[in-house]
Amino acid sequence: MKLRGAKVLLTGATGGIGQALAEAFAAHGGEVVLTGRRTDVLEPLAERLGGRAIAADLADPATPEQLLAEAGEIDVLVANAALPGSGLLSEYSIDDIDRALNVNLRAPMVMAKLAGEQMSARGRGHLVFISSLSGKTASGQASIYNATKFGMRGFALALREDLRPHGVGVSTVFPGFIRDAGMFADANVTLPRGVGTRSPQDVARATVRAVDKNIAEVDVAPLGLRIGALIGGAAPSLAAAVQRRAGSDKITRGLAQGQRDKR
Repeated sequence: MKLRGAKVLLTGATGGIGQALAEAFAAHGGEVVLTGRRTDVLEPLAERLGGRAIAADLADPATPEQLLAEAGEIDVLVANAALPGSGLLSEYSIDDIDRALNVNLRAPMVMAKLAGEQMSARGRGHLVFISSLSGKTASGQASIYNATKFGMRGFALALREDLRPHGVGVSTVFPGFIRDAGMFADANVTLPRGVGTRSPQDVARATVRAVDKNIAEVDVAPLGLRIGALIGGAAPSLAAAVQRRAGSDKITRGLAQGQRDKR
């Protein structure tokens, strides 16, 4: 899918990673339609990039369909919006669980259905899901987040096969720890020595490349974390034991505490 002149709908555009994605797609000639809850950030960003702003809260089950109708015909969907979902399951109310499922999994699925039908009818288009390495390997105190991101991966891989005959691409991007912006940066957690990070711009570049080359999956993380994700998928019990020995419980507790007010 070539981006010059393409109409790109981006959810979660007001976060740091979302802003980097918006800038990257605009820089490659995309006509960006940006969505998010924070209009004070959303509208100036859209104006600066020559795009359109649509305020939207994807926790509302009716919003995805309304958003697609207001955005009109699109060429690329970038499902980036997400809630943290970190912390023990026992700490969550039923409403909290529903919000995380609605934003992280249901909304991307509904939007992919609606946009994918339009794209299939035209014989071109691309769907991108911004996931996390938490969609490849599980960790303690992240059961809800892991569930949504594991679900997104399975959904995207199957959908890619379903839409392939219709000329529509599907990609999933898996960031690791992202510095300067996003959920990890907002939680202000210190990583153990030797655990590397990547930038929001790295995520944006990987996402643009995934669309341009129709790549199924792209990891945005240092080699060590990518290897850890592979081990987590192939040998989850081993990965959990390694995480415990490395003191990952401190990281997950810190993430849960730092992200509590964003559920």
